[in-house]
Amino acid sequence: MPLPDPPLLVITDRRLAEHPLPQVAERLFACGVRWLSLRDKDLPDAERVELARALMVRARRWGACVTLHGDPALAAAAGVDGVHLPSGGDPAAARALLGPGALIGLSRHDSDGAEAMEQGGGQVDYVTLSPIFPSASKPGYGPCLGAAGLRQWVSRGVPVIGL
Repeated sequence: MPLPDPPLLVITDRRLAEHPLPQVAERLFACGVRWLSLRDKDLPDAERVELARALMVRARRWGACVTLHGDPALAAAAGVDGVHLPSGGDPAAARALLGPGALIGLSRHDSDGAEAMEQGGGQVDYVTLSPIFPSASKPGYGPCLGAAGLRQWVSRGVPVIGL
């Protein structure tokens, strides 16, 4: 699936939001954001599904896309546009469950992407790469990859979103 246009990815963290996420999403979509990914993995599954559905209602009004971080089965239950898998996730299984039109992403936290590309088997639409620069949101994920690490990934031909 092609990436949303513009390919700007907003990843949620409700603890940092001043308003409920559906309200924040509505404002983001009104400003031109067309891709929101529900992270908030600490919520119980039923609450994540309910929240994802509320985000989808708002996204549809703007022609925007919503993905869910984590479990492809939960993404399917929520009826979102795709899933963002953790490093080590199975893109082929996610694609089989969600279908050819789903947006499938994969997190990476190192500069060795050959394994991820083989693992993805052509099923990955994008990867997020982090940390590229020091970040309080990605402590403990290894050394910063810097511009050289980002260039190495970009050369592989899969869209890369740097975090």
